[in-house]
Formats: sequence, structure tokens, C-alpha cells
Amino acid sequence: MAEGAGYGDAKDEDLLARHVDGDPDAFGEIVRRHRDRLWAVALRTLGDREEAADAVQDALVSAYRAAHTFRGQSAVTTWLHRITVNACLDRARKTASRKTSPVDDTERLEQLLEPHESASAPAERNDLHRQLLEALGTLPPDQRAALVLVDMQGYPVAEAARMLDVPTGTVKSRCARGRARLLPLLTHLRPENAAAGGESPDTGRNQGPGSSVPPAAGSRDGGPGHAGPSDSAAVKGGGGRA
Repeated sequence: MAEGAGYGDAKDEDLLARHVDGDPDAFGEIVRRHRDRLWAVALRTLGDREEAADAVQDALVSAYRAAHTFRGQSAVTTWLHRITVNACLDRARKTASRKTSPVDDTERLEQLLEPHESASAPAERNDLHRQLLEALGTLPPDQRAALVLVDMQGYPVAEAARMLDVPTGTVKSRCARGRARLLPLLTHLRPENAAAGGESPDTGRNQGPGSSVPPAAGSRDGGPGHAGPSDSAAVKGGGGRA
């Protein structure tokens, strides 16, 4: 069956139920709908394309096999994100993270990069994205996942909490601690630091969460969750039984 053919406006929950009932193509349609956003979360959490592709693949296999356990207490996309984040954290915990000293500052990550939002050179934005991913890699995995969901993907704290299966207060504290750890590593990216001693500007703040973080290299646009064809192609979507 061609991608999306025959499913029209079928809800994710219905597709998952059809998969459980034996429809050989229903899960493939779910993958088609969600893989780009799952890929974006995995890439920004792990900072490595191969690791991200493997994590998403692991997550999709887990979701495929555990579909019968879905009870509809959250949206299918939330359920998939939770499985994907857990797969990323499992991989991230295998790698020792560099420790940095926290500071008392809770400025959002994207505000650090805001002066560069109008940069016209793709190479400059790619370099900023690389530095951000490297800095994220120094965080404990739990803090990294919270920041990716809230500050980079733009999810509300409550939604991120459902994805991570933790209280909202835990997400807030992880984000605050993560931002505090990252600020010393990223403030050098703000040009006004050199000219004005690092004082934050009074204007030009972001209008929404995650709007100023450079997209993953190769993405089609700056919106959250959009990965380029070469990226999402790394995540294999399956329709048949494994």
C-alpha cells in the first residue's frame, strides 16, 4: 500500500488499534506521521545522527511490540515521544558526561542564540548548532531531555512531563539546572558580551519557546520537529510484523 493510502483522516489511536488487530500497514502510517518529530528530539538529545537513528529505531520497535499495552491515557504522539526519550536516555547514560559547575541563572537557551537568528550564512548557523549540541552533551541525560523538549522543541512543561512520565515540577527543576550548567558554556556566543560586558538586551526576546534555536543541519525549515529527507530517511518505518 502506498504511504498514507487508505487511511485518510484516521486518528492515531485508531491506527494503533488496527495495527494490534493485524493490519500490516497501520503502524507504518503512524511512523510516517511522527518520525520527523521523533528524529528531531533524538538528534538534539544525543547530538549524533547515527546514535539518534538507532535510538528512534529502537523506540519504534518497542512501540510496535508494545502497541497492545496502549490504553489511551495520553495521545499516541505523547506515548511515542516517551518511548523515544527513554531510548535516547538509555543510550546517553552509557556515555560518561563531562561535569560543569552550575550557576544561578535560568535564562532560556534560545535567548543565548537570539542575536544570531538573523545570520544569513548557513555555515554560521550550523556552527552555532554544533556548539549547542556539544554543550548539551555535557549535561546529565535527564536534564538534557527536559531541555530538548521544552526549550528546543517548544513543548509546554505539562506536555513534556507527560512524555517523560515525571511531575511538572521535576521538568521545571531539570530545565533550570540544565540552563544553569549550559550558560557558562554558551554565553560567549552572544556578541554583546564582548561589546557590553555580557549585559542582556531589553528587546528582541523570543515570541515563543524554541523559536531561536538553530535547526538541525539539513532541516527544511526552522520549525520544531522538521528533519530533512536525509535525516528522516535514517529512521526506518515498518508496516509489517517484526
